[in-house]
Amino acid sequence: MKPQRLNYFFWQSVLLTTSVMGMLIGILPAIARPIRTAEIPDYQQQLLAQETITNSVVPIRKIRSFKQIEHSFTNAQKLVQSLPIPSEAQVIPVTAVKLNSTSKGLEVILQTGVNSQRLQLTPKTEGNSYVADIPNAQLRLISGNIFRQQKPAPGIALVTVTNVDANTLRITVTGEALAPTVELFDSDEGLVFGVTSTTSTAQQPAPSLQKPSSSENQTPIELEVIGSPDTGYNPTDANVGTRTNAPLRDIPQTINVVPQQVIKDQRALTIGEALRNVGVVGGGTFAQSDRLILRGSGTANILTDGLRNYFAGVRDLTSIGNVERIEVLRGPASVLYGQGDLSGTINLVTKQPLIDPFYAASFSVGNYDTYQGTLDLSGPLTTDKSVLYRLNGSYLTSNGFVDFYSQQRSQIAGALAWNIGTNTKLTFYTSYADFSRSAYYQGIPTKGTLFFNPLGKLPRTRFLGEPDKEDQDTSDTRLSYRLEHRFNDNWSLQNAFQAIFTKYSNDLKTRPLDLLPDNRTLRRDAFTNPGGVNYYVYDLDTHVAGRFKTGSIEHQVVFGTEYAWNQFYAVQNRYDFTSIDIFNPVYGNTTLGKLLNSSGSGTKVDNLGVYAQDLIALSENLKLVLGGRYDWSSQTSYTVFDLFGSPSSTSTASEAFSPRVGIVYQPIKPLSLYASYSRSFIPQTSRTVNNELFKPQRGTQYEVGVKADLLGDKLSANLALFQLTQSNVPTVDFNNPDYSIPVGEVNTQGVELFVTGEILPGWNVIASYAYADPRITKDNSTPSPVGKAQTGVPLNQASLWTTYTIPQGNLQGLGGGIGVFYVGDRFIDTLNTLKVPSYVRTDAALFYRRGKFDATLNFENLFDLAYFESGTNTSVTYGSPFTATLTLGWKF
Repeated sequence: MKPQRLNYFFWQSVLLTTSVMGMLIGILPAIARPIRTAEIPDYQQQLLAQETITNSVVPIRKIRSFKQIEHSFTNAQKLVQSLPIPSEAQVIPVTAVKLNSTSKGLEVILQTGVNSQRLQLTPKTEGNSYVADIPNAQLRLISGNIFRQQKPAPGIALVTVTNVDANTLRITVTGEALAPTVELFDSDEGLVFGVTSTTSTAQQPAPSLQKPSSSENQTPIELEVIGSPDTGYNPTDANVGTRTNAPLRDIPQTINVVPQQVIKDQRALTIGEALRNVGVVGGGTFAQSDRLILRGSGTANILTDGLRNYFAGVRDLTSIGNVERIEVLRGPASVLYGQGDLSGTINLVTKQPLIDPFYAASFSVGNYDTYQGTLDLSGPLTTDKSVLYRLNGSYLTSNGFVDFYSQQRSQIAGALAWNIGTNTKLTFYTSYADFSRSAYYQGIPTKGTLFFNPLGKLPRTRFLGEPDKEDQDTSDTRLSYRLEHRFNDNWSLQNAFQAIFTKYSNDLKTRPLDLLPDNRTLRRDAFTNPGGVNYYVYDLDTHVAGRFKTGSIEHQVVFGTEYAWNQFYAVQNRYDFTSIDIFNPVYGNTTLGKLLNSSGSGTKVDNLGVYAQDLIALSENLKLVLGGRYDWSSQTSYTVFDLFGSPSSTSTASEAFSPRVGIVYQPIKPLSLYASYSRSFIPQTSRTVNNELFKPQRGTQYEVGVKADLLGDKLSANLALFQLTQSNVPTVDFNNPDYSIPVGEVNTQGVELFVTGEILPGWNVIASYAYADPRITKDNSTPSPVGKAQTGVPLNQASLWTTYTIPQGNLQGLGGGIGVFYVGDRFIDTLNTLKVPSYVRTDAALFYRRGKFDATLNFENLFDLAYFESGTNTSVTYGSPFTATLTLGWKF
């Protein structure tokens, strides 16, 4: 398909989306279940006589008017979700959750915007938790459909508010020792739960209706937010799997979430550092890009708030200072996001504006002259809180353990959210990041490190480039908006656009080639990029999401269109360059030798996709996912000039259908058994030495697994077995390193196990084990690598990170964490004759968090292990030695 034809398809997709939206608005009354208002009795009465709450369910059908009494409060705990749909009563939206401290404890307010006396409660106690289900109510927050706050008041471990199904809201308050006492009252603001921690084992009285203490007597708790970020280790939903905030238990595919608390506890600075917790191999300390390995192969499928950056795998490491959490969808995601690698998709969820003022700052200092400062500001800009903002920035400077190496990272990001009425929200995002480093490091020879060299062993600090000449800089600018509109309680529209401009530049970049027979002279060549390397990405997505019923079967559908255009262009010169003595390096010779190649080339890709998906609840415990996407793609690879050839242009057009089918069976509510089938599609940018583009890569995955919510939904586990098949897979042509060769077909079989959440109050854990065995099954090369493993992929990988924080007493807020990260050995040549050995690295942290202050001391590679993070058949890269960093943070 030619670019002109794609432009035609783009405008056709716009017209199609507009037409579908018009049709949808017209037929909604017909397909959406009619809402009939149930007769509601007059509840302006006295409270029913108190009844003792036991483990049995006691419905509360009358809530007294909220004009008398004082209360006592305190609280804590967590929850889950499912699907079904409302009864015939009108569903009342809870649009905000607010926590206030009182003289006796805590006040939890469910803001409804309507007469909350129409709500009916079904309360009970479960262990040390008070649980109340509210039929005909749904949580609908700006930041997502779950509210969770840990330790909001003394004696209260956790408060959660979430949707049990499409017609029921649940509030759970967990005490640190015993279930709290809860009193209930009504107000103009909404439904109010007065919570008091319980110190005896006496049975609790049934909720009674009283008037809360006046606002003059209430002091806001330390963190008073509406729809606050999840501060625990066990998020219960994610957007990346269905483009909706669906519960993880309902998605027939493995999804991992690395929440903000894990990122903060470990002081992770890059995507790779954060994702090592969930069985993903990162590029390492000196990685040149965000290309990551999971399920046996690399992926560059990196989204930001659900929108693609098509060049994420070829540019420098993305800063995550503006990231709230990281979601990982393992396996194909083409059904929702179009072209992409088979192994998985990573979604960076950015920090969103908060409805209440929030101000935070931190400063870090560590060895290797490491210094970092961060600032995070948020709150309303208008008195009615209809316009909210978020502004955060960070700056890092550090010298690495390698001679002459240093890096500087800076980022500033902003978001402005405008609530245009009650049903429409428009958010603008912008960010600018700059990553620069000196002494471009590409490892040191395998002889003298990985293998024996008769002349001795090389130190891991050795640099074999040219100091002060190999400065490198990458700048990244992102502009985007997201428009969300809710037609009614069941149907909504989202339109989003993103533009990314990335520029990479360097004055000189040397590359190690091979070691001469004298075992000390390393041959090198060199590159220059006049004008830098420029990347441009534009992504426009529009989709509609809705719920409706056909008989007793509930549907949660998403359908939409996406148009993406991206391009890169670069001028590259390659020169012969002086050799260097690896044992006695002499620097400073920067005279370029013979010009070996000079070219100006680039790639342009247009892609149009139309997709649809239906999450079908056949019954309360049986769910089916059906989805499909059709993509039309046009790709042009062009050369403006070439030292040894004439200008040329090669274009290919391709189209593909990517299906997804999955089923989830829940024999009991905390347990989900699932199976799925899905396919992927990705055009190739790799070229052969004859300048021919590869055919699109296709992939197929079969996956079965089980998901379990344990310890009262505090801990989650996921076990999965999978088989992947990839065709037209490219790898580097070692005879012509600037080009690739098609491997043919790779088959991967594997097992994964993940556990995350809270074991006991204050004790969190995130652990993973991943086994992946990718084998080449078809290939035309000589000698043939058929039956060999893919290079750079560990057969086994495991991680365990756990923290404990003292929950109460004089030492409340004091805690620590320890982590063990194992990466198995990896082949570094296609014939599997060379291996990088396995390693086990230990990290640790100590922290004190009390009130508005926190201090954290992080230790990386606690035992100063000398290990290899990556390698090729000629060179290896060491991992970081022992490092320590102290971080002080404040909230204002």
